[in-house]
Formats: sequence, C-alpha cells, structure tokens
Amino acid sequence: MFHRNGATKRRLAALTAAAAVLALAGCGSSGSSDAQAGNGKPLTKVTVTLNFLAGAPNSGFMVAKEKGYYADQGLDVKIQEGQGSNSTATLVAGGKSEFGYADGPSGITVASQGGDLINIGPILQTNGFSVMALKKSGIKKISDLKGKSVALQPGTAQASLFNAVLATNNLDPKSVNIVNLDPSALVASLLQGSVDAITAGADTQAVQLRDQGADINEVLYRDAGVPTVGLSMLTQASYAKAHADIVKSFVAASLKGWDDARKNADAAAETVAKQFPQGASVTSIKEQFAVDKTLLCAPGSQGLAKVPDKNWKTTYDLMVQYLKLPTTKPITDYYTTDYLPSTVPSC
Repeated sequence: MFHRNGATKRRLAALTAAAAVLALAGCGSSGSSDAQAGNGKPLTKVTVTLNFLAGAPNSGFMVAKEKGYYADQGLDVKIQEGQGSNSTATLVAGGKSEFGYADGPSGITVASQGGDLINIGPILQTNGFSVMALKKSGIKKISDLKGKSVALQPGTAQASLFNAVLATNNLDPKSVNIVNLDPSALVASLLQGSVDAITAGADTQAVQLRDQGADINEVLYRDAGVPTVGLSMLTQASYAKAHADIVKSFVAASLKGWDDARKNADAAAETVAKQFPQGASVTSIKEQFAVDKTLLCAPGSQGLAKVPDKNWKTTYDLMVQYLKLPTTKPITDYYTTDYLPSTVPSC
C-alpha cells in the first residue's frame, strides 16, 4: 500500500485539520514563538499549507525545517497537509495560512477571481499530471480516450486542465465519459476496470499503480501540449508587501531545502517520513522523487524557482483559451520574482 494507514484516513484527518484552520480569523499563525534564533531573538511563527499529503512533491519544506534553515532565517514554520491545490490557494488568499504550496494555474485562478494571492516561486516548473491507463486497454495517446471513461477528482488542478488536454489534442470533451471520484478511489477503480483511464499525478497514483504490479501506459500533460507551471510557493500579495523580510526568508530557506532534497532524495524521504510518520513509506517517497526531479527545472531555466518567461506565457495562453481566464490582467500580475534570493541554486 502507498500510505501505511490508508489514504482515506489521512485525507479525513487532513480535512479536519484544514477545517480547523479555516475557522481561525485573520492570518494563519503569524506571531512570536517561544523558540529562539541563534541570535537569541524569538522566531516568527508562520504556517505553510501543502498541496496535498506529505511526500516527495513537497519534501523540500520538510528538509528545510529538519536542517534548521527556517530557524536560521528567524522563522518557526508549521507544515500542514492540504486538500488539493485549489483548496490551498483559497486558504492562503483568505489569510488562513501565511504560505501555501499549490499548482500554478490554481493560484492564478483564485487570484483572477479577486483572491489576494501571488506566486512567489515555482518549485516544480512544469506540472506532473498525467493520464494513465492499463496497458491491456490499448490506450496509448490522448486520442485513444474517445468513447472511454476517464476518472478525475473534481476541484483539482489536473481536473481543471483536462479539457485543455482534450482540446489541444483535437478531442471533443463530449466524446469522453467523465467519472468524478474521490482521490482515494482512483487507483482501485482503474485496477478493477471500473474506468478505462484516470487523470492524476505521475508522482503519486502512477507510483501506487506500479507498486501494486500494474503495467500502465502514461501520457504526461506536458507531453500532451499542456506544460503549465507546476507546484509553487504562494502567499497573499498584501502580506508580502507588509512582511517582505519574512517572505524573502521563507523563500530562501525553502530553496535551500529543495536543493538539498534533490541532491539526496534518500535522505529527503527519511525526513518526510520522520515528520509525517503516518504518511507514505520511505520507499514510495523515493519512487515519487524519481518523477519530481525531472520537473524541478524547465528547459531554459536559470535556476530553481526561475521559470522561463515562455513557460509563464504558455500557462497564461492555455488558461485563457481553455479555462476562461480573463485577459484584463497580464500574466506578470500573477507572479513575482521580487522575493527570490539574488542567487538561487542552479539547474
């Protein structure tokens, strides 16, 4: 099993935690901590809400905490699991968590709807979503989905972008039978033949399927014409302006953690499992990282968190064309490089 105590139990626990956070008024946890930095000053408490359950896709934050990089920057960072990118982006925009980690298009969507949100540093510079099917199904490319049933989880970034995948590959959405499922049911539904294909994470459900001995075909969204900006650090635009030093410190420490994680995936996996012992196994996290390492840098990137301008433009154009993103704002209104360190780890 991918999750030692079951994905459903973890999802319910994370949902309960998220609900508790949403019940709080004002910003997530800003304030002084009893812990102290090396200079004796109290640490500033902040929270980062992950995109989903703890694993390789968000491991850099756990590494930064384990190695004291946040404390070195004067921060006491609480890391909490999320319930999907859209949920995390909404949580941060509402001021219930200082920082979030969510898919680029999810953050842009929330901001375009009036949410107080800005992308301060993409970690996975292209998304890791994919369409997967059992090899025996004969589904090898997007056009093979015609007349087939495809399961997805409503409200997730991969679900929102699926129509863009279909349109980019000249496939009428009406020719595909969409089945909405809870994420915990995706793998089982495919294995049991309840659906012909699923849209999910190449670093999550695809790993689960292979761990269970499934022989699958997989088409990454980025290879199907939808290479949108992936999982990114987000915060409120207003919070960033009011607390620029905190934001810069969080970004700098996080990037150090990610640099260490990519250089030693085995150690990163151990760190994640230590901080979230009820989560994925060390072996599974390592398998996830084999995928995530290929997403950290896009072709032409100058370093971690520095997405090439053309990738942002592609993301924007796809969202305008397929997700009805309004064109009242340019793409540059949705992200900033102002809080990145002067020097970032190279690609």
